[in-house]
Amino acid sequence: MDSRKRNILVALMVAMFLGAVEGTVVTTAIPTIVKDLQGFEIISSVFSVYLLTCAISTPICGKLSDLYGRKNVLSIGIIIFLVGSFLCGLSQNMCMLIGSRAIQGVGAGAIFTVTYTIVGDVFTLQERPKVQGSISTVWGVASLIGPFLGGILIDTLSWHWIFFINIPFGILSVILIQRNLNENFEKKKHNIDFAGIITLSIAMSVFLNIFLSTENVSFNHNIFIGISVIITIVLLGAFYKIERKAKEPIFPFDIFTKTSTLVNLISFLASAILIGADVYLPIYIQNVLGFSAKVSGLALAPMSVAWLIASVLLGKVMVKLGGKTIIVISNIVVLISAILLITLGINSSIMLVLIYVFIMGLGFGGAFTILTIIVQESVEYKNRGSAMAANSLLRTLGQTIGVSAFGSIFNIYIVKYFVQLGINGVDPSNLYNVSTHNAAVTSEQIKLSLSSSLHVLFIILIAISIISLILSIVMPKIASNAKASEV
Repeated sequence: MDSRKRNILVALMVAMFLGAVEGTVVTTAIPTIVKDLQGFEIISSVFSVYLLTCAISTPICGKLSDLYGRKNVLSIGIIIFLVGSFLCGLSQNMCMLIGSRAIQGVGAGAIFTVTYTIVGDVFTLQERPKVQGSISTVWGVASLIGPFLGGILIDTLSWHWIFFINIPFGILSVILIQRNLNENFEKKKHNIDFAGIITLSIAMSVFLNIFLSTENVSFNHNIFIGISVIITIVLLGAFYKIERKAKEPIFPFDIFTKTSTLVNLISFLASAILIGADVYLPIYIQNVLGFSAKVSGLALAPMSVAWLIASVLLGKVMVKLGGKTIIVISNIVVLISAILLITLGINSSIMLVLIYVFIMGLGFGGAFTILTIIVQESVEYKNRGSAMAANSLLRTLGQTIGVSAFGSIFNIYIVKYFVQLGINGVDPSNLYNVSTHNAAVTSEQIKLSLSSSLHVLFIILIAISIISLILSIVMPKIASNAKASEV
């Protein structure tokens, strides 16, 4: 790998780190922020609006990168992210913070999509597993550094600096990309698919709002869900008709083959499993085993290490074994790790968790790396941005829908556990305060209720893993002699 490629890799890793660390830093700082800005009642909007605008901008940025080049679209995306970060740091009230987070999300959509598109353009098939493993490891590093960085900045300066700190790193990334990424594409006037962009954006907003809504399940809420689903279906139907007639559709239909459709579905399911592990294993470690937040963060580190190992090793044998074989093997490993999770109890050793997390990381490292390479190789340069955007969008949907569904199931089974004991009126969102007002609820019972609910979630992860494995088995055999294009 020459110096130009190394500089590009550094730029992509820095850009990805900006988007990855933002989630962990904000999560750590949010109690301080809402206390200062007086906005506990709309705390969820700080996260949901970021996810929403990120999902909406993903297909738009993917298409724009096909039309106007990766370098400029990614650079503009990083700048938008930095503008959003700067405005977040200046926020004096919750409304300004939420609006600024929406701007950040637009930039993040470009970062998460175009980064992997550039990897497919610049690096050879042999280089890509190591490169994508390195970029994926950034997420693990961010999950470890984020809480510490957020705590240090809040204690020594103020919460405003968790956003300002992004600016120098983002500028460095833009400079490296502009200096080292050389592109050759035909410059001409394009017919931007505004009708398709607007229709898809509204459809995504309506659909994701179902899962980002924090309302309790009720009759009115069920009506809201039903109406939202109908509106989404109508809008997607209109989007399909628009795309069939558009000269330069945001999602060219020739990118959706049987193989790419299955790859996107597997990516959706794998992302749901990943978010389930990322969110609920720390809860298990802290609230069931009784370890600190720092320990729970460090406990997920083996996943990042295993992810990188699997990316490099399985990527090297992809040409020999074929992409389908690697994906099947990786899904089997993910399934094994999900099965192992149900063996965890209230007295399990932290070492068991570390081992299980490492095994899971091996599965994810192989699956996501090879799935991404398949998407990159499945289309020509002119459609690679759109293809990666579709894959990134499905991953975002998998995480968003997954975390919402898992949260609802988790709360339902906590309440069910106490109902079976004859204890009613337990609020899962206020579980520990319940024990101070209700002598019947002991700390041991809280641990058992959490452990019981987590086991239900782990069983669901097994079911999702089985479906993902079946899809990987029925996937058509993928040619192993694909050649990467060089820019």
